[in-house]
Amino acid sequence: MRSLVLLTISTTHRPASDLGFLLHKHPDRFQSFDLSFGKVHVFYPEGGAERFTAALALDVDPIGLVRGKQPDQSFLLDQYVNDRPYVASSFLSVAIAQVFGSAMAGMCKDRPELVDRKLPLEAGIEVLPVRGGVELVKRLFEPLGYTIDAKRHPLDERFPDWGESPYHSVRIAGMVTLAELLTHLYVLIPVFDDGKHYFVGDDELEKLLDKGAGWLAAHPEKETISRRYLKHRPGLYREAISRLIVEEPAVDENEDDAPGKEEVLERTLSLNEQRYGVVLAAIRASGANSVLDLGCGEGKFLRELLADRQFKRIVGMDVSIRPLEIANRRLKLDRLNERQEARIQLLHGSLMYRDRRLEGFDAASVIEVIEHLDPPRLAALERVLFEFARPGTVVLTTPNREYNPVWESLPAGQFRHSDHRFEWSRAEFQVWASGIAVRFGYGVRLLGVGPEHAEYGCPTQMAVFGRP
Repeated sequence: MRSLVLLTISTTHRPASDLGFLLHKHPDRFQSFDLSFGKVHVFYPEGGAERFTAALALDVDPIGLVRGKQPDQSFLLDQYVNDRPYVASSFLSVAIAQVFGSAMAGMCKDRPELVDRKLPLEAGIEVLPVRGGVELVKRLFEPLGYTIDAKRHPLDERFPDWGESPYHSVRIAGMVTLAELLTHLYVLIPVFDDGKHYFVGDDELEKLLDKGAGWLAAHPEKETISRRYLKHRPGLYREAISRLIVEEPAVDENEDDAPGKEEVLERTLSLNEQRYGVVLAAIRASGANSVLDLGCGEGKFLRELLADRQFKRIVGMDVSIRPLEIANRRLKLDRLNERQEARIQLLHGSLMYRDRRLEGFDAASVIEVIEHLDPPRLAALERVLFEFARPGTVVLTTPNREYNPVWESLPAGQFRHSDHRFEWSRAEFQVWASGIAVRFGYGVRLLGVGPEHAEYGCPTQMAVFGRP
């Protein structure tokens, strides 16, 4: 009796039938495709108006797997007796790439407007071998914004004393594009299995970097993902990590404290120093002992935190490696005594993905960060910070757009920094902050930072969020 490896993809998007267009597969037809290791079948077991489900069933031929191999290998028992025909593995990844390749590449000629739209998508994998248990499933999928439902199967239900097997039924759900979902599955399924059915060489390294573009570099488990995907080949793994860490333009070490364009604009008001002072005072007043500085950049505010003995644990995180290197030098981390060194840590990571390293802190500072984010990325940050990391206090600052006319050197209609995606008025900031407080169960106070103009208010606006 043959067994099928099953992957389902469902959506509650309206109209749900758009899933068929995105996958380039007609919902009313049962389709089959021949691959070198078996057959792939695509069908739609659920096609209602409320919910639509596509299924990919992989029928692995265990005899076909060894057909044509050399005589000295052809009779090895494990060539024939293994779990490959029953579980999700690199075979399933190949099937996804072959059958859903256009969807994974973000192509859809009939519904092009849906390609970049985040949809409510759910994927189910039966059965997934996970060498690392449910905790590994969470560590790899949760930073990508998915909710997880994973069930581990016993070795044999008739004999519970035999213990648990490595096999799991896994459901993930999130607001993602279909291309993102398929790409995440393509990369991570072999990572959970920790093995591939084919030789891994330079071409696999290029596939990892290609499919990991835009998310893998900032994933907190990128080392684990790269090592397993590349079958623990040290040379390939080291090259993958070095290429995932995008180097920024070189900076003269003697110019670490050189002001940026925005700082020059604000210098006459000493606004940066005022911001740090007010944020520090708010964090101190909260009674916090452990503090996150998110988007810490070159470590200027971390230096203020480190000088204050109230804070026993300080962590700075930034998405860019170069500023973290500058922060390391600025803080002289290699010269700290043992007690001081234990207080502070620098992390490379992104605020777009859930990261368990950010959980359990008393307070977090987010200083002049959010205005650099496009709306979809800002929405991701909101969940990462207020729903998942959930510090007791969050102190957040952003420019007040209404104040910009005060600076005669700033042309009308321009933002203070070329990388700003938006600058909010006081009313817009109040609406956003109030919405965050309601959605995530925080109270919020709004304050101004810097000299107050009678008409335009203060140059910086600050929100202090606190959990009851």
